[in-house]
Amino acid sequence: MAAKKIGTHNGNFHCDEVLACFMLKQLPEYKNAEIVRSRDPKMLDECDIVVDVGGVFDPARFRFDHHQKTFNHSFNSLVPEMRFVTKLSSAGLIYVHFGKEIIKQSLGITEKNSDESKDLVNLFYERIYEKFIEEIDANDNGIEQKDGQARFAITTTLASRVAALNPAWNDEVKDETASFYKAMELVGKEFLDRVKFLYKIWWPARGLVKDAVAKRFEVDPSGQIIAFESGCPWKEHLFLIEKELGIDDSIKYVILPDEANKKWSIICVPASPNSFQSRLPLPAAWRGIRDQELSDLIGLEGCIFCHATGFCGGHSTREGILTMAKKALGSGEISCENGAANRH
Repeated sequence: MAAKKIGTHNGNFHCDEVLACFMLKQLPEYKNAEIVRSRDPKMLDECDIVVDVGGVFDPARFRFDHHQKTFNHSFNSLVPEMRFVTKLSSAGLIYVHFGKEIIKQSLGITEKNSDESKDLVNLFYERIYEKFIEEIDANDNGIEQKDGQARFAITTTLASRVAALNPAWNDEVKDETASFYKAMELVGKEFLDRVKFLYKIWWPARGLVKDAVAKRFEVDPSGQIIAFESGCPWKEHLFLIEKELGIDDSIKYVILPDEANKKWSIICVPASPNSFQSRLPLPAAWRGIRDQELSDLIGLEGCIFCHATGFCGGHSTREGILTMAKKALGSGEISCENGAANRH
C-alpha cells in the first residue's frame, strides 16, 4: 500500500501548518505519510489530507484550510461545549478534529484504559488548546492578545522561532524542505513536552492540592490557609477545586517549604489564575522589609523578608511562616496597592 500524503503549501512556512503536520504524524494512519508542499491543485488533489492550503474546509474530505473569506470557525463553533472563540488556524483545525486521538497516542492511552484515563484525555484536550494551541491560532490570524499599544516587543514565541527557521532572502542555497522539517522537530518537541508536563507533573499535583484543601481547618480554624510539605504546581488546581467545592475566594494564603534556600514561604493566592493582584496581600507595613527589622516589626523572630508588592514572604521555620500567615489574616487588609508590579 502506498504511503499516505499530507498536503500543505510551499514557500515560507508558519507555525500553524508545521504543527498541524507534526500532530498528524503522531497518528498511526499518518505516521509514515509523505508531506507534499505545493500550491498546485493537482498535486493537492492526490493528497489524503490537506492543511493550510487549497481554499476548502471540509472535514469529510479531509480538507483543512482556514484562509477562505467564508471561514470564521472557532473551537466553540465546532465543539459548542468548548468556550474558546479565537478563529482557528490549520493547527487548531487539526487539533479540534484529531486532538483527543493525538493525546492518546502521545500518552499511550488505549481504549482498554480506564474511564479515568478517558476523563484525563478530555481535560488535557481543553487545557492544551488553552495553554498552547490557541496562541498559535491567534498569531496566525493576526489577533492581538490585548487592545492598545504594546509596552514591549515579544520576539521569542514559538511562532517567531519557527519563522526564523525559514531560509533567509539572501541565502545562496535555500533548502525549504530541510528547514520545514527542522521547524517540525522544534514544534513537535514543544508540543510533546506540554502533553508530558500535564501528565507527569501537573496532574499528579492535583491530589496534593485536594488533600491540602481538605485539611485547611487543621492548619488554621479560619480555613483560609493551606499548607504543603513540598513544592508543587498548586495554583490552577486550587482554583478548580475551590470551584468544585463551592468555596471560591475563601483561601488566602499558601505556606510551603523553599527547599533550595532552606526556609519556608508564604504565597498569597491571586485574585484569579493569571492575576498579579492578591486576594489578601501581606500587610503594607511589612512590604520591602527584611530580616531583623521585619522580625522586630512583626514581633516574631526568624523572619526573612516580605516582598515589596506584598504577594509573598519568608521565614526560617514552618511554625514561623504559619504565624506570619495568621498575623496577616488579622491585619484586615483587602487589596494590594501595587498588585500589577512584576513578581520576581
